[in-house]
Formats: sequence, C-alpha cells, structure tokens
Amino acid sequence: MNRYPLWKYFVIVVSLVVAALYTLPNLFGESPAVQISTARSSAKVDDALQARALAAIKQVGLTPDATLADANSVKFRFKDTDAQLKAKDAVQAALGDDYSVALNLLPQTPQWLISLHAKPMSLGLDLRGGVHFLLEVDMNAALSKQLDKTAGDIKRELRDRKIRYGKIARVRDSVVVQLRDAQTVDDAANALRTALPTLALEQSKAADNYTVTVTFTPQGLQQLKSDAVKQNITTLHNRVNELGVSEPVIQQQGEGRIVVELPGVQDTAKAKDILGRTATLEVRMVDSDPNHIDAALKGNPPEGTELMPEQGSRGSGVLLVKKDVELTGDNINDAQAGFDDHSQPAVHLNLDSAGSSIFGTLTRENVGKRMAMILVEKGKGEVVTAPTINSEITGGRVQISGAMTSQEANDTALLLRAGSLAAPMNIIEERTIGPSLGKDNIEKGFHSTLYGFLAVAVFMMVYYRVFGVVSAVSLACNLLFLLALLSMLGVSLTLPGIAAIALTLGMAIDSNVLINERVREEMRNGMTPHMSIQNGYAHAFATILDSNVTTLIAGLALLIFGSGAVRGFAWVHCIGIVTSMYSAVFVSRGLINLIYGYRRRLSSLAV
Repeated sequence: MNRYPLWKYFVIVVSLVVAALYTLPNLFGESPAVQISTARSSAKVDDALQARALAAIKQVGLTPDATLADANSVKFRFKDTDAQLKAKDAVQAALGDDYSVALNLLPQTPQWLISLHAKPMSLGLDLRGGVHFLLEVDMNAALSKQLDKTAGDIKRELRDRKIRYGKIARVRDSVVVQLRDAQTVDDAANALRTALPTLALEQSKAADNYTVTVTFTPQGLQQLKSDAVKQNITTLHNRVNELGVSEPVIQQQGEGRIVVELPGVQDTAKAKDILGRTATLEVRMVDSDPNHIDAALKGNPPEGTELMPEQGSRGSGVLLVKKDVELTGDNINDAQAGFDDHSQPAVHLNLDSAGSSIFGTLTRENVGKRMAMILVEKGKGEVVTAPTINSEITGGRVQISGAMTSQEANDTALLLRAGSLAAPMNIIEERTIGPSLGKDNIEKGFHSTLYGFLAVAVFMMVYYRVFGVVSAVSLACNLLFLLALLSMLGVSLTLPGIAAIALTLGMAIDSNVLINERVREEMRNGMTPHMSIQNGYAHAFATILDSNVTTLIAGLALLIFGSGAVRGFAWVHCIGIVTSMYSAVFVSRGLINLIYGYRRRLSSLAV
C-alpha cells in the first residue's frame, strides 16, 4: 500500500500555508509616496514634523491615503503619481532645507501581513523603473590625490620633528624631499619610516643632491586602488541614503568599475548630479605678497602657488594660493547647512581630533594671514571664502560662508557629510527606465509565465490524465514555493529572473515526466499498480537528483562568478531547483498516495 504517514502530510500543508502567506504581499502592489527624513542632525522626525507636513499637504487640497512613521522618517502614501509630485513640492516648500523630501514607492501590504514580516519581492530596475549607472574610477587621479596628501603629511612630520627641509615636490609618481646634508637625510628618513611605514623610501647623498624620495610599493599601489573603489562605494552609499532611495544596488564590477542602480528614482538629473560630483574641502594658505600676485597675473606665478577663482564675501575674482594642502575633507566628522552671523547661507563643519589639532596649529602659527577654504570638484578648485586669521581656532568647529544660495549650501553639506570620493568617476554607461516601461515588463513577464504554465498543464493533463493533473498541481505548488522564498530572502527579481522562473517550471515538469514514464514502464513490465507507483518514484528519484545536482552546480557557478543580471538569474535558478525537487517528488507523491494509496483492489492507473 502507498500511504504517507500523517506527519508528512502535515509538513506539506504547513509548507503550503507558509508559502501562501509570504507570496500574498506580491498581489497588493505598490503605491507612490513622499518620504521625509532629516538633512541635519539638529532636525528631528517627530509628531510636530508630521503635523507640519500634513498641514502643507492639505493646503494644496490633498489627503494622504496612509501615514507611516518610524524613528528616522515619515512617509505619506498617495493614490497616484500626480498627487505624489504635488505633495512633494508642497512639503519641501513648508519644511525648507532642514529635511530631505524624496519620492518613493511603498508596498500596499496589509498590516496583519507586515506583522508576520511578510513583504513583497524586491523588484529590479527593469521591472520597477529607475536609473542605472556604470561608473569607472579614475585610478590616476586617486594616486595623484594620495601623493598630494602624502606630501602634506611629510611636511607636517618634518616640521613637528624640527628637521629642516627645502622643497617638497611631486615628481611623477613620487614625492621628493630636498635636504641640506647627509645627516639630515638620515634623520628625515628615520622619521618618515616611522610615520609612513607602508611607503618605500630611497635616500640620495650625492654632493649636490641630498634627497629622500617617497614612493608607493607595488603592494601599496594595489591596496590604494582597492581602497579607492571601496571608499567610493561607501561614499556613494552615503549619498544615496541622503537622496532617500530605497533598496539601491551599489556594487563593484571588475577592478575599477562600480554599478549603481536606483530603483524607483524619478528625479534622475538630481541623482546623477549628486553621484557624479567629487566635492571635497581643502584648506590652504593665501599668498598675499603684492609682487607675487602681480607676477601671477602676468602668467608667472611663483613656484608652489597657483591662481584660483574666488567667490565669496570679497566678491568675484582670483586669489593666489599655495599648493600645499594643510587640511582636507577626510578630517570632517559632520557638515550641516545653516547661516552665518549675517544671516547668509553657510556650511558648518565639525572636525575630528586630528583635524582639530592641525587646524589649531595652523591658525596659531598664521595669525594675521589669510586662509583659503577651497571646494574642489572634478579636479577644479574654487575659493569659497578666504578669511583673515585673527586668533587661534580650537574645538574643531569651522564655518564656510560665501556667495552661495541655501540650496548650494545644502548640497555642499551633503557632499562633505557623505564623504569625499577617493577619485573622480566617469559615467561610461547610463540607462533610464521609466515606471511605465517597468510595469509593462512585469505584465509581459507575468503573461509569458502564465501562458507557459497553462500550456504545460494542459499537455500533462491530456497526456498523463490523473497523473498529469497531479503534475500540474505540484507545478503550481512549485511556483508558490519559489515566489515565497524570493520574498522571504529579499532577492531582487529582474527580467532575467522571470526567465529563470520559466526555466524552473520546465525543469520541474521534466521531473514529473520522468516519474510518470517510469510508472508506465513498471506497469508495462507487469508490476501491480501499487508496486508501479512505488518503484516508479524510487527509480526516477536517482535520475532526478543527478540532473538537478549538476544543474545546481552550474547555477552556483553563475551565482559566485557572475554579476548584475546574471546573478539575478542565478539566484532564481538555484532556488527553483530546490523547490522543484521538493514539489515534483515529495508533494506529487503525497497527492498520488491520497488518490490511490487507500484503494486495496487497484487494477489500473490513469497514467
């Protein structure tokens, strides 16, 4: 007799109920929403903010369908995108620059499903709409930036050790320090080995050439490139979080490329501007010598200086600044937009302990001189402000003010707060997918899967009769398990993922075909119906296991070594193999046992 014990049926029923619960959120869809989060640490997301935002929305004649609040943000859901855009403009105008107001999409999952941690599948860019960038990191710029920073570190270290030095200059991919005698060369080399242990030092004690040359080792150069990509990825994550994008994809591709996908983003121009900018802060001293300025204006700037455009309270023009960088944006802990003492837009900075110490020493040693705050973007610097140092500034609190609007101050604070990019990046590929196209892709993918399923189910039922009906039911269960696992694991579903679902259905039904044919073969060999069922499943299982394991190995290889759309396909493919094994063997056998297992006098099978 072919009978399952009660616990096996219990496992099947429980798995089907759980799968149904976690698949259910995918049926409710998404609705447009406006998300409000803080753009300044002093701003809070509380009931008062929610009331202000709600009042602004009602003033333009709108009422949100729902309000969702958490510790860091509040979201208002609307019925369509027109209401969403209108509400965003109203809320942004009411709250000002203290808060970040972003467009978003929220699932319409009922609260009772949310309480069970059931959520819809994460949809990829091609299904949800949004923007895709492929960025390439400029490794030469990363090396150049690090060498400039190293030159500043060398100058500071030698000055602290009271070792006299001459010119410190960049020569190709190295920093050369000019010294006065052989003993000073030894002292400087010993000091720099301690301060810069990862760099290679070469000494020269020729009669007319006392120098120490600092270069990167091959290992250090490789680490620098790797760190540049990692820092850029971290910075991009911070900037995307500031934009309020949900479920972004930011990952490395190859040695020096980064893929950025922002699903649901509608303001693509703003996203491109924020991601592509490379703003960082540099503090340099101003050369105020009139003779030097005249020479620079005539095209002959003194060595170690450069002319730089100025936009600040002193008006537009140019300033002669020294090339030595005293402080960089790497020492910034926080940056917030605000106003100066004259109620003009400004950016307030908090420096870390090292930056605070450097800034205090710099201001103490240069009282009465001008210091330039330079914002560097894409390799081009601009003096935002160049105040005169009246006294030592301690505590690590610095203010940048100049001819900037509130929006410019807010954007500058965002870039400095999120961190500077280790090197500029070039956008080598850009794709924008509208929400309507994503919706169309979902519909086409759904219809293709549905029609494929129906065609297979009809064929199986006609050709294998009762066993075909069982095969079709187990195939439906397989699809249910697959969607549930994709939702539970948070795997992003893309168009290649939909193709993998169709492939999974074909593989799952192939297992049922093997089982059905083995049962028919056992019947032709003269076995009783019950023995045919038992032997058919037992003999087919080994073949099914072998074919699925080999396919799973190929899928894992795609998952490990692939990227982007290939990984999306591989995830669905691998999960589908597991669910097809369970449904095609375990679930279908349970159904067959229910139909035939309790018949003692069984003369034939509808197969």
